[in-house]
Amino acid sequence: MGRRGSMQVVAATVVAATVVAVGAVITPVTATAEEDAGTAGIGHRHVRWQACDLAPPPYYTQEQWDALFTGIDCGKITVPVDYRSPRSGTMEITVTRRKASKPAERRGVLLLNPGGPGQEGVTMPKAFEDQGIADVYDLIGFSPRGVVYSGELSCDTPTTVTEDSRPPDELFAAITEDARRLERGCAAAGGEVRKHISTANTARDMDLLRAALGERKINYLGFSYGTYLGAVYGSLFPHRLDRSVLDSSMHPGWLYYEATKQQAVGATRNVEALAAWAAERDGTFGLGKTPEEVLRRFDALRGRLQANPVHLPDDPPGIEPIDGTVFDIVIGTSATYRPLWTETAELVRLLDSLADGAPVTPEAAEALALLVDHSETVLRPGSYQAVTCEADWPTDLNAYYEQMRIFREKYPYTAGAMAAAPSNCTFRSFTPPEKLVDLKRRGYPRGLVVQAEADPITPYEGGVVMAGELDDRLVTVTDEGGHGLYGRNACVTELVDAYLVRGTVPARGTTCAGQPRPDVPADGDATAAAPRTPVAEPLADRIRSVLDAYGPLRH
Repeated sequence: MGRRGSMQVVAATVVAATVVAVGAVITPVTATAEEDAGTAGIGHRHVRWQACDLAPPPYYTQEQWDALFTGIDCGKITVPVDYRSPRSGTMEITVTRRKASKPAERRGVLLLNPGGPGQEGVTMPKAFEDQGIADVYDLIGFSPRGVVYSGELSCDTPTTVTEDSRPPDELFAAITEDARRLERGCAAAGGEVRKHISTANTARDMDLLRAALGERKINYLGFSYGTYLGAVYGSLFPHRLDRSVLDSSMHPGWLYYEATKQQAVGATRNVEALAAWAAERDGTFGLGKTPEEVLRRFDALRGRLQANPVHLPDDPPGIEPIDGTVFDIVIGTSATYRPLWTETAELVRLLDSLADGAPVTPEAAEALALLVDHSETVLRPGSYQAVTCEADWPTDLNAYYEQMRIFREKYPYTAGAMAAAPSNCTFRSFTPPEKLVDLKRRGYPRGLVVQAEADPITPYEGGVVMAGELDDRLVTVTDEGGHGLYGRNACVTELVDAYLVRGTVPARGTTCAGQPRPDVPADGDATAAAPRTPVAEPLADRIRSVLDAYGPLRH
């Protein structure tokens, strides 16, 4: 999977055990609330459920895709393109459902959103069918407006500049022109519909879906950008939202340029943490005795790879040669996941030898291909280039260039300087029909915000601010870089299930422990056992075991 399409984005212990119960009082919605939110007077129809027959994306076989819809119903609802002029045109939203496993204990519907913006959610009910929430909720997935299966937007002009995580000044003008070209292509392909692909309108679609499902209220579990979507829904329809969980929350004040930049900041912090850990174990890894020495080792290797990229045998499809930018992406992403630190340190040594001319063995090629494939940036559909333009971006190009210079030097990992570069939204070709929604929690129960301390995709600060804005309860996952914790972290899963299923809100200051760092003794650790023997398991197999636990390591 190539990175060039878009580098811009984007053993647990509960410390406090005191809990309180969430009330289950149903408050009728007022006509004024619906009028203010823009859905009053729009007819609602029941969802007509049927067997799923959606075309699989190219990275699934038909057999794999069909397995994701076993026991799942599919349907559609019709929504206005423009809620201010509902008769001017409509679009269809694709919906999926898994019925509650225990109908006698059913407490309603739980809408799920994976984030993005631009990710489809139709596979989510299947993904959570083994969790406690599946017993008591009908799990509802949906592809938001403008996303595949729901009027997918596209941009008909590809990027043409080879992107570099540390581009020289001479490339800035070409990167800027590339962003202009992308906006022209998005405008040509999206037409008038594009300005209506927004978070607020997706929230309105969710409320029409609620009505079509015959429910007075929804419950909600959203991840990443889906946390912002959930907060917007609750602000527009406070009396239609019951329990809500925001997992890996966006910062409500970082929409969207600052959010993109902060991803490179967070990735660099994780590389610095890895360097400090490796320096304490120089006797094991030989990367340097101080964090500064380790980081200089990384930079030197990056420069050599940029000058002479490492090619994998037979050039595997979708895997680009490992140059300096690929190195920044892979190291920046791998450093995020503490359990992968041993393998990341070994990877650096492996690349060092390959940069010196050592042959790429089949074993080395397998390990490298795994990390490169799982670290690449996910290509963004046209809905991403629409939704992220709902907020204003800076227009001063010199301000972008100054930020790019800073990021090139200080925050070079993952997208690096490209995280600070102009985007298509710098040259937005439409005026948003409405202002961003003022976030507030007024009229629905206190929810949960779950946030990892070292998540670079949605940094920890975002969860703190979102929880404060909504007066939600914050659950902190310590020393953890993972993104999307429910179903992956046992402590988080238990807390979320207790809240969504039984209404139990964790106490203030509740924490869960992240995945542990590798059990590699520091140099001179007198409490350590005899020196470690070399790990016999192949590097690729060890990387794969971490990937199986975490899923794709993508930004």
